[in-house]
Amino acid sequence: MEGLVLGIETSCDETSTAVVRSGREILSLVISSQVDLHRRYGGVVPELAGRAHLEAILPALQEALRDAGVGLGDMDAVAVTRGPGLIGSLLVGVTAAKALAFSLGVPLIAVNHLEAHIYANFLHFPDLEPPLIAFLASGGHTVLVHMAAHRRYEVLGETVDDAAGEAYDKVARYLGLGYPGGPEIDRLSREGDPQTVRFPRALMHDGSYDFSLSGLKTAVINHVRKLRETGAPFEVADIAASFQAAVVDVQVHKITRAAQEKGAERVVLAGGVAANRSLRERLGEELSRLGITLYYPPMNLCVDNAAMIAALGWRMLQEGDTAPLDVDASASLPLGS
Repeated sequence: MEGLVLGIETSCDETSTAVVRSGREILSLVISSQVDLHRRYGGVVPELAGRAHLEAILPALQEALRDAGVGLGDMDAVAVTRGPGLIGSLLVGVTAAKALAFSLGVPLIAVNHLEAHIYANFLHFPDLEPPLIAFLASGGHTVLVHMAAHRRYEVLGETVDDAAGEAYDKVARYLGLGYPGGPEIDRLSREGDPQTVRFPRALMHDGSYDFSLSGLKTAVINHVRKLRETGAPFEVADIAASFQAAVVDVQVHKITRAAQEKGAERVVLAGGVAANRSLRERLGEELSRLGITLYYPPMNLCVDNAAMIAALGWRMLQEGDTAPLDVDASASLPLGS
């Protein structure tokens, strides 16, 4: 076989491995989630995440190779998430990748996690090409990007405080919903009335492409606290729907405006929040009205996964963008690095 890249992803709380051929064909994808481990705390505990990666990495590697029907000696390169992410988690994957690349005598590819999320779309849609607008939203990041060509990025805006996924988790925890909060709020919103409470839409018409969710999160918490203190009845589904409507309104407005101002005919969603049904539907409707096509990957490629790491790793390998064996993990690696 040719063009095989072994991908390793350990940026946060998923231990993932994959084998991808020529950057397009997923031969195997293993995702070992730590959701059950962190659920009791309402969020990821970095120390526990790092230890869990240590326990899961070797079994995940063995499973990926077995599912793909290949051996380590068949690999043409090893691609790993270098950052951004939790430093303890990143170090587990980077150390494993270094050892494998050295022992196999193959190139090591140090991948930017944010860039790889965008490339999950190219993995799922082989005919997709830039220029395009990419909206990347997850538990730790909210970034709006103009991608003029492959691996050329202009960051138009990002969060000035809470990331989208972080805000969802905090609101869900206060409402007594499960973890992670995004899927729970998205599900419950289907049962509620988004017009119940008009929560603030921060920075919606400020002319920038930045996002702010801290004030919205506080507004939701204060509103629910007052209702509870006065004993006034309320439906959690209505609060969830009203909160999500405020988030999505701003996101759709800014993404759509960016696409129009940049003359983009394609928009891609990336990261865990790309799985949000309300965002997909609302944005899809608005972009369709403007003749712009919306793309988003399937659920297993929205979450942190090694297939996107291997896919981008293959492109980087073709460009000669390999890493030395002394490359370091970077908790705050910016997009484009």
